[in-house]
Amino acid sequence: MDIEQFRKAGYQAIDRICDYYYSLEKRPVISEVEPGYLKQYIPPAAPERGEHFDVIADDYQKLIVPGLTHWQHPSFFAYFPTGCSFEGILADLYSTATPNPGFNWTSSPACTELEAIVMDWACQLLGLSPEFLNSSEVGGGAIQNTASDSALIAIVAARSLYLRHHPDVSLTNLVIYTTSQTHSLGVKAGLVLGLSVRVLGVRAEDNFSLRGETLRLALEEDERQGLKPFVLIATVGTTSSGAIDNLPEIQQIVQKHPSLWIHVDAAWAGIALACPEYREKCHLKTINELADSFCTNFHKWGLVNFDASTLWVRDRKYLTDALDVTPPFLRTKQGDAGTVIDYRNWHLALGRRFRSLKLWFVLRSFGAEGFRNYIRKTVALNQIFAEFVASSDLFSLITPPSFAPALSVFRLDPQLKTLEQPSHSLETLNKLNKLFYSRLTARHDILLTSTVLNGVSCIRFAVGSARTDISHIIQACELLHKEAKLTLKSWEQAQERY
Repeated sequence: MDIEQFRKAGYQAIDRICDYYYSLEKRPVISEVEPGYLKQYIPPAAPERGEHFDVIADDYQKLIVPGLTHWQHPSFFAYFPTGCSFEGILADLYSTATPNPGFNWTSSPACTELEAIVMDWACQLLGLSPEFLNSSEVGGGAIQNTASDSALIAIVAARSLYLRHHPDVSLTNLVIYTTSQTHSLGVKAGLVLGLSVRVLGVRAEDNFSLRGETLRLALEEDERQGLKPFVLIATVGTTSSGAIDNLPEIQQIVQKHPSLWIHVDAAWAGIALACPEYREKCHLKTINELADSFCTNFHKWGLVNFDASTLWVRDRKYLTDALDVTPPFLRTKQGDAGTVIDYRNWHLALGRRFRSLKLWFVLRSFGAEGFRNYIRKTVALNQIFAEFVASSDLFSLITPPSFAPALSVFRLDPQLKTLEQPSHSLETLNKLNKLFYSRLTARHDILLTSTVLNGVSCIRFAVGSARTDISHIIQACELLHKEAKLTLKSWEQAQERY
């Protein structure tokens, strides 16, 4: 493909992307293909001779698009949102047009310098302490692939720091603390690093939040057994329930345990910190006082196309001490002089993508005000859904609507028809909700996900697509009401047969 052929194919690609978004709402949310569908269309080996690009582009439309689940669909309420904006798409196009590994300043100065600047923009947008600014030359931030990578990097830094201060401690005695609501990234980090992970329990009456007393008892018990907890992954907005760990209580406990690194994983809900009215709920003040590292994903709720996980550390030296490997061929006079950031020492890999361009384009195009308005809009839409659930005689909320800004966790929980009717047992309600969810997953015009909270089967409704408006929330409410009625009818008929 030469330059003019690329120009022609590029025009066609943009046209087709635009057509895709015009037609998105009419498409099924979830792909309707069966496992292995592509094998009948794509040969098992690459072609010996090149094919005309028109054929390749057409095959993308015919073969790949039907196999996509449409995360930007306005009726996508599963998992968490995946950020997408046309600004982000264009930034990805520009960044891949000039590919470079960006491992140090010399490899492409603009890549390093723009990342340092926009990470400071994002830091200020979220209200994080000036200690986390790159311009502070003490702390700083870098864009990682995902929150799992961010947590792994933070844990590597925490382990290095702990062992430097406690050189006689065996790796077998080190312990990572998570909770039963922490993302799987905590357990996975333990697997990758060969370290023990202790999962701390949380209670429904505490809104699935880690309490200080639970942490205190665990620390005391492990210390009696000669174990060395060295890092706690605290969460602001857990995946299953949107839980926010009780950071003020945690802060009181860790005052007596200064060697415990606190990593705050706010992969989803951290974006809400852009709005001042949500900062108290998300414990921003305590984050700024307590956290050694903080992560949130702009590629979830932050309008930036995947991937863009932003990680800040209070002291960059702990990160670079753990990860700095500089063979002679990577040395530069700027790096040796300490006048530039070499981001290769801020993550596990050597090379890195030019992701800061996406964040720069999005923040400039939306502005801080437009960014906040998008967050507030999705929160308001979730509130409408939560009010529907709260007022229904078929459903109940598992978590209070004020508790997670744009996530409602609910279950089918029909009111008793008479006072004499016995209450539904947990086992019955769990079976009922599994049946209800199976009906929802059979549909292709909406997508939600289920979870289990301390033995309670329930369903998650996450709002975040930029294309979702009140009409889609109302449509979802009507659909859920209809499916709930059908589920109960099917359940009652089955009970009568027995």
